[in-house]
Amino acid sequence: MAKFGKKKKGMAAVSTASLPDIVFMLLFFFMLVTVLKDEDPKVKVTPPQASELTQIESKHLVQYINIGPAATKRDQEVLGTAPLIQLNDYFASEDQVVPWVDEKRAKLPESEKNKMIVALKVDQDTKMRLVTDVKQELRKANALKILYNTGQRNRTGN
Repeated sequence: MAKFGKKKKGMAAVSTASLPDIVFMLLFFFMLVTVLKDEDPKVKVTPPQASELTQIESKHLVQYINIGPAATKRDQEVLGTAPLIQLNDYFASEDQVVPWVDEKRAKLPESEKNKMIVALKVDQDTKMRLVTDVKQELRKANALKILYNTGQRNRTGN
């Protein structure tokens, strides 16, 4: 007579056939929803403090102008320590603000062109003369919605 032994019952192997599909779906998802940084800061900005702050809902309408001294030692040696204007990834003068605004406005959909907001990131030690000159150029470009980026401070007594 033949002897029959008991078979060992183990766990069934996990199928990994769908694993590559899942990995690629996750990869494509993160590639689509990731927003990359638009510009590198070339000026050093230490924002002033303010107590009454609001947050902007539609951030895609906000375009940034940085004003402050050069951020790197190399740029400071070449350009000096005077405050500079940064538009996108390059240094600019006041007369380049109007074409920059026109370029940014042209990229927006027609329904949102008049809703564009210009945010000024200004170093706290920058003189208001330069900021006023930039604001005058923004008026010429009909960019009348302006906000200042600031840090938050606690409100003092009433």
